[in-house]
Amino acid sequence: MKHVTYIHEHPNWTDWQWSDKKLLPLVSQVRLLQGQLLGKLLTLGFELNVEAQLDAVTLEVVKTSEIEGEVLKTDQVRSSVARHLGVDDHDLPAASREIDAVVEMMLAATFHFDKPLLLEDLFSWHRALFPDGYSGLYQINVGKLRDDSQGAMQVVSGGYGRERVHFVAPCADRLVDELDRFLQWFNTPPSKQDDLDLVIKAGIAHLWFVTLHPFDDGNGRLTRAITERMLAKSDGSAQRFYSLSAQILNRRNDYYKVLERTQKGGRDITSWLVWFLETLIDALIAAQATTDRIMAKASFWQSHRHHSLNDRQIKMLNRLMNDFYGKLTTKKWATMTKCSIDTALRDINDLIAKGMLQKSVASGRSTSYEISL
Repeated sequence: MKHVTYIHEHPNWTDWQWSDKKLLPLVSQVRLLQGQLLGKLLTLGFELNVEAQLDAVTLEVVKTSEIEGEVLKTDQVRSSVARHLGVDDHDLPAASREIDAVVEMMLAATFHFDKPLLLEDLFSWHRALFPDGYSGLYQINVGKLRDDSQGAMQVVSGGYGRERVHFVAPCADRLVDELDRFLQWFNTPPSKQDDLDLVIKAGIAHLWFVTLHPFDDGNGRLTRAITERMLAKSDGSAQRFYSLSAQILNRRNDYYKVLERTQKGGRDITSWLVWFLETLIDALIAAQATTDRIMAKASFWQSHRHHSLNDRQIKMLNRLMNDFYGKLTTKKWATMTKCSIDTALRDINDLIAKGMLQKSVASGRSTSYEISL
């Protein structure tokens, strides 16, 4: 079989090359969208600003795990994020220890964006991802670099019997020197790097670290945490208002394909950086839509501030404007608020009379309801 030469096997493999002509228009669009998003957030006020951050961080934590096939309970993640941000979360279930650890890791990655990233930071993040020392059924080296005792590190996808090898990472005996070089580059201020735009640097950091794949497991999530840290540097803020992982998950097949092409190519990484910047643009556009929804929610409550509502009605209206899935029916209202069908119908009819709910046009066989905007 013909040997595949991977990017890290080239001499001076991190002397990256790219086409400014292709990247600069995308960087300009990213900066424009960042500015527009920041402008909207400045109009929200403190409480709504925190709500936007709560939405974004929750989404990032859930989706970065989902990319790796691990499904976290969104309400527990949101509860943990809310507690760490100092937001009232009494209506949410308590988060598990494992979820708390992942949330702490993601927040620590961005909260200290203005401090150097150290190898010990990576070790502590890795320990947070695997607090019991296991990845599924398998015991792994936690908080230390892989040793390749079980063979070369291969990045694969697919189930048993149909695994696909995307690339083979550098051998373990290179990792100490390679990580030292990566961290020195990561922590070097841009003024000493020919004013390299930090969103491009975030894309390079993503590719560089995922290529090293320095741990037995969790490399994808650590890569995205490192990327978030550099994006926080680019924003000049520890607060996160958009989720790159959500967009990577939406384009997961393309993500693996472009990474594989890049890993098997030379030092020109233009195609990867174009993909990264386009995905970042999607994340910023999605965040603006979320911010618009938060603003619409605030406007809704302001216009109905004179109405007296019970706790069930407030809870359900907020759910409808946040993360409600499917159609709202009387039965679903009763189930979610733990009340009788008759009480649910009285709650709903009261909101209809107040102009806050309306019957859905496409209700089907059973009557359903939606917010009246």
